[in-house]
Amino acid sequence: MKGSIGPVELTYPFGERAVRALEAGDAVAISGRVYTGRDKFHKYIADGGRMPVDFRDGALYHCGPVVVREKGADGELRWSVRSAGPTTSVRENPYEPDFIAKSGVRIVIGKGGMDSATLAAMKRHGCVYVQAVGGAGALYAESVKRVAGVSLLDEFGAAEAVWHFDVVGFRGVVAMDSRGRSLFAEVAERSARALDELRSR
Repeated sequence: MKGSIGPVELTYPFGERAVRALEAGDAVAISGRVYTGRDKFHKYIADGGRMPVDFRDGALYHCGPVVVREKGADGELRWSVRSAGPTTSVRENPYEPDFIAKSGVRIVIGKGGMDSATLAAMKRHGCVYVQAVGGAGALYAESVKRVAGVSLLDEFGAAEAVWHFDVVGFRGVVAMDSRGRSLFAEVAERSARALDELRSR
């Protein structure tokens, strides 16, 4: 959405039309339900495991958060998120195209980008990859306003479980869009050309 002032506001559920309107380079602010999922979760689904939540028109966050139990002002125990930074997404490349096709997820959040097969799946099914800032786990934890639940905690442990986060104003940049454009691929291509030019001198 070139020319927009400030980030594009995206609110769950994330409709296909709104997601397909996004372009690589757009800053976004995500609000609503976001589910975490990383290595063990992706392999579990690839091996035929049951989807623990409905990802359709939702967001999947490659994240291994630090979540603890603590007492609130009313004395009730609640989950509290101390850190929620992105993990490296390339580890999920073997699984993500099929996951996008099966789940109907619209937004994948992580760091470092993903491969051409995942980009093709995003173009086919209407999904985007949002780059989150590595090393900003405490800052992203502030955008988590509530832990609405958790799935596969006993099976995978806290870092690999599927956490159900309700977020407000989670910031990132669309780095792979549903039109087939990847900022990561463009940087790699420019770098390769620059290296070739240096070698030819």
